[in-house]
Amino acid sequence: MMEIKNKKIPRDEFMESREEVLNNWITGKDVDLEESFSYHHELPEYKIFSKKLIKAKEEKKTLIQPRAGVALVDDQIKLLKYLQDVGEADLLPTTIDSYTRQNCYEDAQKGIVESIKNNKSMLNGFPAVNHGVESCRRIINALDTPVQVRHGTPDARLLSEITYAAGFTSFEGGGISYNIPYAKNVPLEKTIKDWQYVDRLAGIYEEENISINREPYGPLTGTLVPPCISHSVAIIESLLAAEQGVKNISVGYGQCGNFIQDIAAIKSLEELTNDYLINNGYEDVIVTTVLHQWMGSFPQNESKAFSVIALGSTLASLSKATKVIVKTPHEAIGVPTMEANAQGLLCTKQVLSMLKDQEFKTKEVEVEKEIIKKETRCIVDKCFEMGEGDIALGVIRAFKGGVLDIPFAPSVHTLGKLLPARDNFGAIRILNPGKLPFTPEIIDFNNKKIEERAKFENREKSFQMVIDDVYAISKGTLIGRPKNK
Repeated sequence: MMEIKNKKIPRDEFMESREEVLNNWITGKDVDLEESFSYHHELPEYKIFSKKLIKAKEEKKTLIQPRAGVALVDDQIKLLKYLQDVGEADLLPTTIDSYTRQNCYEDAQKGIVESIKNNKSMLNGFPAVNHGVESCRRIINALDTPVQVRHGTPDARLLSEITYAAGFTSFEGGGISYNIPYAKNVPLEKTIKDWQYVDRLAGIYEEENISINREPYGPLTGTLVPPCISHSVAIIESLLAAEQGVKNISVGYGQCGNFIQDIAAIKSLEELTNDYLINNGYEDVIVTTVLHQWMGSFPQNESKAFSVIALGSTLASLSKATKVIVKTPHEAIGVPTMEANAQGLLCTKQVLSMLKDQEFKTKEVEVEKEIIKKETRCIVDKCFEMGEGDIALGVIRAFKGGVLDIPFAPSVHTLGKLLPARDNFGAIRILNPGKLPFTPEIIDFNNKKIEERAKFENREKSFQMVIDDVYAISKGTLIGRPKNK
């Protein structure tokens, strides 16, 4: 087992390790840090992700961002320009293809060749590593909007080297959130160490007054994830990133469906992340929030799909999330057209515009915030305890013992004992806590909430509730009720 510590990698040690990373594919040889620093310093402010996020946070404005990625550079530029100009996106993505996510660069290269041959994208995203620094830079040069790398890569070291050097100013993911929900048998020790590299590289850019925004992936599996679970992962990944010198972090949350809980979740996420960063000595990190519109199954009917998008947009506005990741009316069908992608953006922007001056404050939100905070602190504090003060070591031990557990994840490195279900009002509660380190008070609270629903539905609380809830929205409801309810 490799030794893991939440310790900043010395710059000389980091530089020694880069040669091996850059040699993983031919385009790595074109990365020149000093030249990359010069390129970033010439970027106008309107192309810098962190600048736009900070301004939005100060103005309490919610920015919109789609997902989008195709195989070829010219087509990616065409797609992003359309989403910028027609879809009115405030922030842009470059979604990376599945081969690159698995470091299968030869397969990605074949996909590029096939895409040229067939005159259409034969990959489900953009193979940035294969295209290399100069080709990727064409995307940055062609647009008037900041661009983020969105992917799902357990080992993103070479991807970060090439895209940072190309001028991308935001990079999504982390050693937990891009492992446990995405991979079957990749040890956490490896992904945390690999992502310390990604974050240290961002820290080195920061030392040159170049701010790379880092965004832990909030929704995790995107299926009935209790806020305390996604919050715990976001906070831990933020602490790991901050130790390596990252100064601009966006923490995310996937919409769960209950308005009170979702608003409380976004607000508590920012407060908790700030608290943990400051209390651990990272006072100069700027935290912003990301709301992911509904990540579960979507209605196939486009009109019904727009309703789901509009609901997520309303939540993003009233929770004052800094950014919302927008879905499309084609979610249930497959990869959306650029026109459908723009429609989702425009739908979201209209809702945000109508609600921009409105606040949503209730006693119920405050109560729910405190519940989420208590649950999250139980988990994160126990991780610190298990690591004897070291959060990197603690989180590895916590996953092994089920102290931190992610529902419905493919990874063998999470215990998989935690079972969530909705309560009678649609909030996600804990049906079976597994080994989560909750107090008796918290366990009792969750039990009562599930029992209240069971009584209303005239059935026993059971795993069937979980199954019913997973498919509910695709069938037109939020809570998976029995047919007679």
